[in-house]
Amino acid sequence: MTIFYFTATGNSLAVAKRIGGTLISIPQIANSNNLHYKDDAIGIVFPIYWWNMPIMVRRFLDKVKLEADYLFAIGTYGSLPGAAMVSLQNQAKQNGHDFAYTNQVLMLDNYLPVFDMSKQEKNLPKKKVTESIKKIVSDIHNRKHMNTKANVLKKAMTRIFVGMFKPEKNALKYSISESCTKCGICAQVCPAKNISVTDKVKFNEHCEGCMACLHLCPKNALRPKKQKNDVRWRNPETSLAEIIESNNRT
Repeated sequence: MTIFYFTATGNSLAVAKRIGGTLISIPQIANSNNLHYKDDAIGIVFPIYWWNMPIMVRRFLDKVKLEADYLFAIGTYGSLPGAAMVSLQNQAKQNGHDFAYTNQVLMLDNYLPVFDMSKQEKNLPKKKVTESIKKIVSDIHNRKHMNTKANVLKKAMTRIFVGMFKPEKNALKYSISESCTKCGICAQVCPAKNISVTDKVKFNEHCEGCMACLHLCPKNALRPKKQKNDVRWRNPETSLAEIIESNNRT
């Protein structure tokens, strides 16, 4: 089994690890010209941002050729998933793929301008994340066929949100406090290679809006214009080293 994943604060990586198999980070192969993979089962695991797939995942789906008897896709989300999985299936079919199984995991939303991370963590037990992942793992290993549906309202709202959310220049709105030590971790965890660190931290204009740099800064030196508090998040089943290994493209 091969799983392609996109992760920022570790949620999707944690799910991919639970499923098992050979894990391949999408950012690490994003610029490859030879994206042809074959296995008995192939999956994609990614976070849902504003009711859609991350930009890099969408581009990956347009480029990759997957040969497998069983294709599956899992989206992780923290509030509302919209019609993200329907969008994935539609895009996949346009490129000659058909996912036999698509599903979603309600976890934690890391979007700092809107969500209070202390409340998000407090509410995690109510979401029964472990139970949901166990069910998905069982489904996949038993080769279950199922597709996540979305009603007309969710599809319409998804189109609206997708049109509103333009993450490319998102990082240009972040401020940097005096506690910044120029350690470079923000650049190492950025899947889009959008940050460079020399005598100062510089943001470019191809941000994914994933917030990895904000959450994983060891000094909590990076901040959006609006945030509920200084609480940050990294999935406890993943390490900072794993996320750096997944996303560092320098």
